[in-house]
Amino acid sequence: MALKTILVCLTTPDHALTLLKVAVPLARKHGAHLIGLHTVEALVVYPGIAMHIPDGAFVSFNESQKQEAKAIKATFEKYTEKEDFVSEYRLLRAEAQSASERMIESARAADLVIMSHEDKNSDRYDQRHAQTQVIRESGRPVLVVPLNYDGPEVGANILLGWSDTREAARAAHEVLNMAEPGADITLLRAGPSYKDPFKDSNAIDMVEMYSRHGLRATLEHRDPTGTSIAKLLQTVAVEKEVDMVVTWAFGHSRAYDFVLGATTYELMRDQKLPVLFSK
Repeated sequence: MALKTILVCLTTPDHALTLLKVAVPLARKHGAHLIGLHTVEALVVYPGIAMHIPDGAFVSFNESQKQEAKAIKATFEKYTEKEDFVSEYRLLRAEAQSASERMIESARAADLVIMSHEDKNSDRYDQRHAQTQVIRESGRPVLVVPLNYDGPEVGANILLGWSDTREAARAAHEVLNMAEPGADITLLRAGPSYKDPFKDSNAIDMVEMYSRHGLRATLEHRDPTGTSIAKLLQTVAVEKEVDMVVTWAFGHSRAYDFVLGATTYELMRDQKLPVLFSK
C-alpha cells in the first residue's frame, strides 16, 4: 500500500513552511498527488447585533486575507515546483462554514491529512481546534506536526501505541501506508509483560504481519505506573529516536474526554514529534 493523495492544511505562511518540509518528502517517496489547502475566512456580521462596520474595514480585512493567501501559495509553489509528483494549490472560502468544515470536506478523498499543531498566537478564530474536528469527523488519518518542527523525514522509525482494540488495529494498519521499506516499527504495550508470551498473541500477530510486509517490528512492554500513557509514549519515542508516533484517537465518548481527559488531548497539548492520529 502507498499514499497516493496527501492533503496538507496550510493555515499561516510560517506553518506552511514547517508542514511542507514533512509533506513534500512523503509525496516524493510515494509519487503522491499533493494538495495544499488554504481557507479564506469570511467576515461574519450577525444580524442581531446593531453595529455599523465601515466599508474600509471590509476592504482591509479582505486585503489581509489576500496577502496571507498569496504568501502561502508562494511557499507551496517554492517547495513543489521542481518536484516530479503532481501538486495542486486550493484556495477555498469558508463563507458561512468554519475552516475545519472545509478541511473535513477536502480530507474525505485523501489517504493522509497533514496539519500543524494548534497555535493560539496565530491561528484565526475559525481555525481553532481544527485538528480535533478533522480527526473526529473526516474519517481519515491525520498527521499533526509540532510547530517549527525540523526533524527527520517520517516513516523510517515508527512507534505504535498498541492495545487489543478496534481503534488500535486500524492505527496499526495505517502504518503500512506510511512506513518506508524495511522500516523499524516498535509496538508499545502499556503494562507488564506476560510470563507466558503466548497470552499476548494479538500483539505477536501484529509483529508477524509487519514482518510479512518486510518491516522490522518488535514488541515492547512498559509499565505506565506513575505516568500517563501520553508521557510513556513520548518517553519511549525519545529513547528509540523515532521519527513518528502512531496512535488511535478519541477512543471514548466526548463526555468522557471532557470530564476525565484523554491521551489524545495530552499528546496534542505537549507534542514533540509528528503524531499520526487514527480514528
